[in-house]
Amino acid sequence: MSIQLVIVCLYILLLFGISFWVKRRADKGSTEYLLAGRKLGTLLIAVNITGLAVGAASTVGVAERAFSIGMAAGWYNAAWAAGSVVMGLFAAGKLRKMKVSTIPEFFEKYYDTKGRVISAVGLIIILSVITSLQYLAGGAILSSLLPNIFSFQGGMLMSAAVFIGITLIGGLWSSGLANIVSVVLIYLGIIYSCVEAVGNIGGFAALEANLPNAETMINPLGGIPIVVIVSWFVVMITQAITSGPVPIACGASSEKSARNGFLLGGLLIFPIGFLCAILGLVAKVMFPEIPVEKAALAMPKVVMSLNPIASGATLAALWAADVSTACTILLGAGTLFSQDIYKRFVDPQISDEKFVKVNRVIIFAIGLVTLWLAFNAVGILKTMITGLSMTTALTCIFFFTVYAPGLCRRSSAFWTTLVGIVGIVLWFMPGNVLGCIKPIFKEVVYFEWVICIITFLLVSVIDKNKIKEVEVASEE
Repeated sequence: MSIQLVIVCLYILLLFGISFWVKRRADKGSTEYLLAGRKLGTLLIAVNITGLAVGAASTVGVAERAFSIGMAAGWYNAAWAAGSVVMGLFAAGKLRKMKVSTIPEFFEKYYDTKGRVISAVGLIIILSVITSLQYLAGGAILSSLLPNIFSFQGGMLMSAAVFIGITLIGGLWSSGLANIVSVVLIYLGIIYSCVEAVGNIGGFAALEANLPNAETMINPLGGIPIVVIVSWFVVMITQAITSGPVPIACGASSEKSARNGFLLGGLLIFPIGFLCAILGLVAKVMFPEIPVEKAALAMPKVVMSLNPIASGATLAALWAADVSTACTILLGAGTLFSQDIYKRFVDPQISDEKFVKVNRVIIFAIGLVTLWLAFNAVGILKTMITGLSMTTALTCIFFFTVYAPGLCRRSSAFWTTLVGIVGIVLWFMPGNVLGCIKPIFKEVVYFEWVICIITFLLVSVIDKNKIKEVEVASEE
């Protein structure tokens, strides 16, 4: 048995050990299972948001992009870090004080039932797509680094079994504690690999000397148009406030813990992208024969060129990044369906004990559906950015509600969300549907923000039914 496989197996056993250790705590009720009893401190908040952010796109995807365009690919993670910081400064504490569980629940509280339903459906779709991409990346990582053991499909099945199993057993408690291990492993593995890989080619001077078009590739602002980098920041800040990070904020022990945890998480997220970009540049020097369309092999090839301990640790780190993201997102999708659809419309009087069991069934079902999606998915980074852009309408509504409630009307949530979804569909519809609009906006997220703000303001003029005053719960 290879050292790399032993390290991965030990990591899997540790994750399941943590999950079973916290199972009794998670079984106490739905709040414990879904939101960790609202007892997550600053450290657990920080590692949870870091684990959520540092997934397939933030590691293998960044190295793949760096192989083609250079260090500027690392700004993807910097954008995620900015999203975490903005969430901490402006939204995390407010979500915690409102004591809601999901954004759709927040919408119904201040708007109407239609707003809750359409936002729940939209978010479930977004999170399901992102979860499926984690299975895809998990399969790619295991099959690339352990080809004698895992096929691509086998790697996806193994990834799905671990992701779904950990989430089913311990909920947000197991995800949170497992993320401590995962984040430590990610940092140790990737830093070690960077040092070893750069050393193996003679240091940074040799790296720069042997890169084609070195001046551009080594430049953090070269290779990617600034409008694309800015769009990453807009997308990540937008989604951070109303997508996967929401259950983490709602599970905080206090407003202060929520705020500080997201700020610390931003600091932890920032460096990983540029470290992975360095590995992509090393691959460009070591394996220049890799065709651009197969640049996803860049990071795996560099990792497997290292000594067995380094490659095994980095393999586990890459897979850890995938695990940490998938578990949090899968739990978020399950929470949305169970809280905003099942409990709200199917069985409002369900007991808390039974609701925990229902949550597990729902998460298992969503896990199977997202696995099917993974077998039919293409284009990880593009699909990720597209899916996250759909959160624009929700973030727009949230900010208006909290900071400009006088402009909010009962139907604002429904119409703004609907227009946001239609905008995404039109943008990616085959043919020249939007004509001269696309060249003006260039990236879908800019288009989404404009149409959502315009819709919200139009509704504030047409609809005369104001929402009730926004209230927040006092700190316990």
